[in-house]
Amino acid sequence: MAVPSAANLALPWIWCSLLLALCLQVMPLAEGWQIWRPDWLGLMLVYWCMKTPYRVGVFHAFVLGLLLDLLEGAVLGQDALLLSLLAFLCALVYPRFRAYSLVQQALMVLVLLGSVQLLEQWLRTLLGPFAIHLSFLTPSLIGALLWPWFATLFNALGRRLAGD
Repeated sequence: MAVPSAANLALPWIWCSLLLALCLQVMPLAEGWQIWRPDWLGLMLVYWCMKTPYRVGVFHAFVLGLLLDLLEGAVLGQDALLLSLLAFLCALVYPRFRAYSLVQQALMVLVLLGSVQLLEQWLRTLLGPFAIHLSFLTPSLIGALLWPWFATLFNALGRRLAGD
């Protein structure tokens, strides 16, 4: 019996991690703690778009965004549009991103997630009730602070999976 290669194991590993991030994204939290939740799905999508841009891209982001819209009960297509934009922005900055150190990557993640959350806040002002304050950027700041550990952990897990 042939041992499955790392390339064959990569796609299930990618989808399992993205679905885990989706579950973390919709996990209920107490009212005061929701603002401190990092954008798990955006963070995972940035990781996979930068790690394997030929396997994960705008299509994956759009499908995950539709699932997120359905799970959260949001306007259908809102998160799909935002995550698709995030994947597109990741594809634009991919060549430079790979050359950066982890600290510089974290700053780039802050810019990517922050710009998407700024657009999300703008869409919320168009589509429903809104409050004007900068606390909507807290998840992108937390995501940027988590990025060095997050990227290191998933790189190590990927090497371990490929080595087995």
